[in-house]
Amino acid sequence: MNALPQIDAISALALAVFRLNGALLHWGDRRVATLGLSSARWQMLGALALADSPLSAPQVGAAMGVSRQGALKQLGVLQGLGLVQVDPNPAHRRSPLYCLTPHGRKCYEQADALWRDQVAQLARQISATQARQATEVLQHIEHVLGSATADLEDAT
Repeated sequence: MNALPQIDAISALALAVFRLNGALLHWGDRRVATLGLSSARWQMLGALALADSPLSAPQVGAAMGVSRQGALKQLGVLQGLGLVQVDPNPAHRRSPLYCLTPHGRKCYEQADALWRDQVAQLARQISATQARQATEVLQHIEHVLGSATADLEDAT
């Protein structure tokens, strides 16, 4: 047992987040498979659907917490499926911009409807207050870890 209870509590929280991430990915893969998607592809569609303008692969990756390479791989698959369109980027010749096609928008909306059905079930067991508190804690941890990562990168 650790001398500081916060260390054990934060470690347990991190493990719970890892497990939740796995459960969400598993649920998503099963649910959106009927749409020809995986959780990773759905995530990329979501980044584009929620953006105000077309995004580059690094921007999609940053919006969803994945690497540029991971985003680029999934965006290529989505382009092959006719769900995203690739346009030249006037600001960066080697980093094109991605946006949803009409078919991609429809596919995202169908996946979103599946998610909303699941959320309605979860909302019967988790209050809005609990969800907001959990979100605040997770965002704070993300901020602290992001700052620590930046400090490490500055030191090298």
